[in-house]
Amino acid sequence: MKTIIVLALLCILAALAGAGVLMLRRRPDDAAGAPGARPDKRMARALALRVGLSVALFVFILFSYLMGWIQPTGLPVVR
Repeated sequence: MKTIIVLALLCILAALAGAGVLMLRRRPDDAAGAPGARPDKRMARALALRVGLSVALFVFILFSYLMGWIQPTGLPVVR
């Protein structure tokens, strides 16, 4: 279970890094408002993928809890 969660988090970070790279590699003539410039849809897709993976991970963790595959451990109370 931990492996699946860690892999999902790594995929989320990879999608975020990919969007960052696409944003940094954008040419200056692609700036918004420039005549004839078309927006870079790859960056938007990478960010949408990140959001989708995050939601899927949340739903998977919730489903795992409801099925009893994972249990909350809580914090130890020290007095």
